[in-house]
Amino acid sequence: MPHTLQSRLKAIPRPSAALIIPLIAGLYVGVIILLPALEVVAGAFAKGIGPLVQNLGSEELRSAILLTLRCTLIAVPVNTIFGLAAATAIARRQFPGKALLLSVIDLPFSISPVVVGLMLVLLYSPTNGLLGGIVSGLGWKIIFSWPGMAMATIIVTFPFMAREVIPLLEEEGWDQEEAARTLGASNWQVFWKVTLPSVRWAVVYGLILTTARALGEFGAVAVVSGNIAGQTQTLPLFVEDAYKQYDTELAYGAALVLGGVGLVSLLLKLAVEQLLGGAKESHPTS
Repeated sequence: MPHTLQSRLKAIPRPSAALIIPLIAGLYVGVIILLPALEVVAGAFAKGIGPLVQNLGSEELRSAILLTLRCTLIAVPVNTIFGLAAATAIARRQFPGKALLLSVIDLPFSISPVVVGLMLVLLYSPTNGLLGGIVSGLGWKIIFSWPGMAMATIIVTFPFMAREVIPLLEEEGWDQEEAARTLGASNWQVFWKVTLPSVRWAVVYGLILTTARALGEFGAVAVVSGNIAGQTQTLPLFVEDAYKQYDTELAYGAALVLGGVGLVSLLLKLAVEQLLGGAKESHPTS
């Protein structure tokens, strides 16, 4: 009898790991990401399209979007220039402090954005900041103003470009660059004609990641902004404030805009990954 039961248990089909692992991953993504996202969409359209359109026409929401775009349009070009310069130096040069520079680039990945905001306050606060007296004497206002918010956005987003370009530059090597210099090209010509085209898709990928991170930054900006509606309130801060004020429809509508931006960034990221894969297959030895 025990042998018969054991035989029957062995005869029961068991799901394979090839089925269980994707199922667990799908359930995790569904519970953690898809369900909250669907809740935001449902909340935004709870009263129909008309109220949603009316909410999206809010003056404070437009101000938050414009301020978010301003900080992003400042942070992305600055970090693109820094990222390309840092990546070229790290991948092509040997210099004292190279390891330290790599560590500094990774620093925003390892510390909380709130700490970044606090550091800016300790530096530029007009009351007790280390450089606050100098800033106030020049007539500038950094803390509780858009310059401080832009600086916070720059700090939390500056690793992305460098970290996307460095591995590709190291993989590509510098044979083509040396050949161009041998033929008489200057350093700037080598950079524009050889180096930059070889990493163009990594640069595009870094731009997408930097932009998405800048648009969605909350912690560092919240510390330095003062969160004043219509003045120093970015889109993520606006979502939080509207929800705290029990204006849930407006909060869901603003969150839908923010989520739409994230979805577009994701689609662009996937497109660039496909192009990168196709480029590598077309030029396997490059």
